[in-house]
Amino acid sequence: MITVALAKGALLKDSVARFTKAGLDFSAILDPKNRLLMVPSVCGRAKALLVRNGDVPVYVAYGQAQLGVVGFDVLSEKKMPVANLLDLGFGGCRMAVAVKESSGYKSAVDLPHHCRVASKFTNCARRFFEDIDLPVELVHLTGSVELGPLTGIAEAIVDLVATGQTLRENGLVEIDELFYSTARLVGHPLSLRLDNGMLQKIIETMQSQNNSAHI
Repeated sequence: MITVALAKGALLKDSVARFTKAGLDFSAILDPKNRLLMVPSVCGRAKALLVRNGDVPVYVAYGQAQLGVVGFDVLSEKKMPVANLLDLGFGGCRMAVAVKESSGYKSAVDLPHHCRVASKFTNCARRFFEDIDLPVELVHLTGSVELGPLTGIAEAIVDLVATGQTLRENGLVEIDELFYSTARLVGHPLSLRLDNGMLQKIIETMQSQNNSAHI
């Protein structure tokens, strides 16, 4: 039986739709009355694990799920040993550096050396600032990082930005972009090597959906 790890939240509806088109119907997971964390597909030959976005690559890396859908931001932050199979194209957002609009900074390189930068994505932030040769002190926050510059705990933040509305409402502005994040289909490397064709068929079907969307 194929096990798929699906992320709760913004990626779920599109993830279910893509797997349904590939022959694995997990639509029961979208029922508001559903309380199951492990949901069988309609055909009965697969099951979905409903997990937090950050846990998807963990379940796949440890082989408890053969496939999963997760944001590229999480893949970049966690660096788990999973196969990045497809860019599914939905759930798009930017990983960006933002500061108070009144700060006067126009780019990340304008930030002072050894300033504090708040983020949930400290590994992504660390790599970015190392690449631009700017030493900073990273402050790991798990809640609303926008409060960092507002309270003075940090000069800047690194966070996901979709529309930018939350930044604007809090007097913040983007000054740099680390990368653009979309939903990715990931796989367990050993399961892919031992595949009898079932996983490959799903991957190829989802790839064809990608191709059709770009025609």
